[in-house]
Order: sequence, then C-alpha cells, then structure tokens
Amino acid sequence: MKQIDGIPFNINTYILGRITLRGKNIFNRKDEILVKTDVKNISSGYAATITNHKINSESKYCIVDDNKFNEFNEGDVVLINNKGEIIFLYETKSLHNAIFATERCNHRCIMCPQPPVVQEEDKTQFNLKLISLIDKQAQELGITGGEPTLIGDKLFELIKQIQKYQPKAGISLLSNGVKFADKSYAMKLAMCKHHDIQIDVPIFSDIAEIHNRIVGANTFYKTVQGLYNLAIFHLRIGLRIVVHKLTYQRLPQLADYIYHNFPFVSQVAFLQMETTGYANTNLDNLWIDPYDYNEELKQAVLLLSNRGICTRIYNAQLCVLPIEIREYAVCSISDWKDSYLPECNECLLRNQCGGLFESNQKHHSKYIKPILEDNKANACVE
Repeated sequence: MKQIDGIPFNINTYILGRITLRGKNIFNRKDEILVKTDVKNISSGYAATITNHKINSESKYCIVDDNKFNEFNEGDVVLINNKGEIIFLYETKSLHNAIFATERCNHRCIMCPQPPVVQEEDKTQFNLKLISLIDKQAQELGITGGEPTLIGDKLFELIKQIQKYQPKAGISLLSNGVKFADKSYAMKLAMCKHHDIQIDVPIFSDIAEIHNRIVGANTFYKTVQGLYNLAIFHLRIGLRIVVHKLTYQRLPQLADYIYHNFPFVSQVAFLQMETTGYANTNLDNLWIDPYDYNEELKQAVLLLSNRGICTRIYNAQLCVLPIEIREYAVCSISDWKDSYLPECNECLLRNQCGGLFESNQKHHSKYIKPILEDNKANACVE
C-alpha cells in the first residue's frame, strides 16, 4: 500500500478517516481528515489534520513535507498511526483497491509475495468501518488476504457492507478455494446475491503433487471440489496461474486440463511472478526469465482463447511477449508498486504496457527493450 511518512502530534493510537481537501463539511467531520497547508488554527470536529508545520494545538495532527500534498485526493481513505505513517487504504484514482480480510493463510505458497502471519487481531470491525468510508460511487473493490475465507461467515458481513455502501461496485474475491469444498459455505456466498462478484482461485498444475508442493499443503482436490461447488451455485470464477520455474513447462497441459475440467470458468489469467516475500527467499528455485517460457505461455494462452475461454496475461512487459499474444496482456500491477526501466521511456507502447513490479527492478527479463515501431499489436485489453 502507498504510504507517506510524517510527524505525528497528539496521536496515541491509529486514526482511520476519509481525506477532505475542501474542508467545507460542517457536519460529520468526525470521520474526515482535513489536508491543508499553512493552517493557523485547526478546525474543530475533524478526526485529524494533515498540514506542513507545527501548530500550538492539542488537536490531533500530522506534519508532512510540502511535496507530498499532491499525493492526497478528495475521498481517499487513510490510516494514520502513532509513528506518523499515513497508509492509503483506498484511493479514489486507483483501479486496484482492496480490503485485506486477514493476513492469515492455510497455504504456504513458495512464491507468495506477502507471507502470512500465524496470529492476528480480528480485522472485521475495522474493515466494516473502512468500507463505510469508501466512495459510494466506487466501481470495483477487491477482498484479499491472506486467505479471506479464514474469517468464516464474517466474510459475508464484508460483502453485505459493500452492497450497502458501494452498491455499484463489483467484487474480486481472491481465495485458494479450499473452504468452498464445503458446499454449505459456497451456498452462503451465493445467498449474498451480490450482483457482480468473481472468485479468483489459483491453480498451478494439472498434477496434484506439483500443485501441492507449490502451495505447501495437500489441498489440490479440495480446491477442485471448491471450484465445482462454486459452479453449482452459478458463481463467477476466475483461475490464476503464477508462472515460474516449477509451473512453466506444463502450461499447455494445464490449459488443456482447465478446458476439459472447468469449462465454466469466466477467465484464466497467467501471472508473471512478483519477486518479493517468499518468492525472493526461494528465488533460486523459482526464477526463470519470462522470455524463456514464451513458447509454453503462447501455447497455453492460444489453446484457451481459441476454445472460447477469456484469457489474460498479468504483470508482463509487452516487449518480452510474442507479438501473437500481446493483445492478451492487461495493465494489472497496483499503482503504488508499478514501475518501468529507464529504457522504457522511448518505447512507443509504454502507455499501453503494464510495466513491472518495483520489487522486480533487480530481477526482470534481460530482453526488456523499447518497441520503436508500431506493429499494430493491441495491448491492455479491457
């Protein structure tokens, strides 16, 4: 998440609030954080104020550098802690906002970019409050973790809260699918009757032993059963495949397996690996230059697409992909961790390319180079 470091005053615990730059609302200020430079006297009623200088006041406020004020937008939702860290939990101008249901997980995927915790305080009440502060016109929200289903039925409370406060928003639920092997739990999700929800589930091989080795648990068949149960209740399903040294060789076979066993899925996405967290720890066993699995990726993508299954490529650089499958690439990396190399500046397709993870600056394809001729290949499909 995007974060700005400041200097806190009179902040002894965390403050959760919605950013206002105008400061015109005289009612319900308790949930708003005023962002204003050159404040002489802090206006009363706000949860806190973010400014650029020290004030003789007992009110809660935080000082940030002048060059940081353009980072804030009306309606952003942030958390300010007692260290002065301002953490953006929702950004009005971002397409990649998500609710972190939990940091716990029942898998230990060897390439997980965000290693799970064993114990934590329940985040549900915090998240319910967070959702209530998010723009009512929001078009899409993610629910992620960790593994969101580990909070049990409280997951459905989050979904219903989104239905109440963001009635137009579609939901992308990232889950390993294991919990949905319990048909009654899948039915409870269906009973939420959300108008636009997709459950995105990772699958890493058509061979159970390989999948299980990657996720660190013997759960392949539970995930498969979970997918069937979700399909029984006509819930929309996406599949995600992270490509690395342990998965790339069987991508065509996995694509064929998906077509024959899960023809009901709405989308299949192939993801380039993010080299942080466990992925960085296990890099020697996982890293392969994306250029070197282009043939397997191309076969898998075209096999699925030619058979009518919506297929996408996430986190990839257009210059590295074969021309035949560039049209399947999507700009998918969250704004706050997206980056480009210096050589990308002169590329004709830079604005259509998703770039690379900031953490992949040290580990990326050696074949990244600017595209200097327009070959009419499409990119970043909707």
